[in-house]
Amino acid sequence: MARSEYYDDPNAPQPNSLVVAASAVVTDSNGRILLQRRRDNGLWALPGGGMDMTDSLPGTAVREVKEETGYDVEITGLVGTYTDPRHIIAYSNGEVRRQFNVCFRARIVGGSLAISDESTEIRFMDPSEIDELPMHRTQRLRIQHFLENRPAPYLG
Repeated sequence: MARSEYYDDPNAPQPNSLVVAASAVVTDSNGRILLQRRRDNGLWALPGGGMDMTDSLPGTAVREVKEETGYDVEITGLVGTYTDPRHIIAYSNGEVRRQFNVCFRARIVGGSLAISDESTEIRFMDPSEIDELPMHRTQRLRIQHFLENRPAPYLG
């Protein structure tokens, strides 16, 4: 299923769903950030996805990291909340969503690298490499807030 992302675009389709989601900034011992290249749009992104009815938000982040990368993680903190109504995600099946995303900090506690059917590539990236990657602005914002090591989570 293809995915198109819009930001502050007057030509974006009108949302027909609101999805609660979680993502995680996972780092290795060298401070590199775990990123996946999404199969549905070809852009690099943090691992994450929608919350199931039986999940908590931190549990969603843990599950999504495992499903998308193969790594087991534990949540170590909160980067922020991301609810910008100017960000619209449209899927080829007709779903057009606004997404409420909570982004966590996490560290690897087990597992091993495994590419899921949602990704074409998974890599740990040095923060200095990230500016050169094709990535949606909302992903860059989460990474920027993580790298700023803010004393309080971003609320937006």
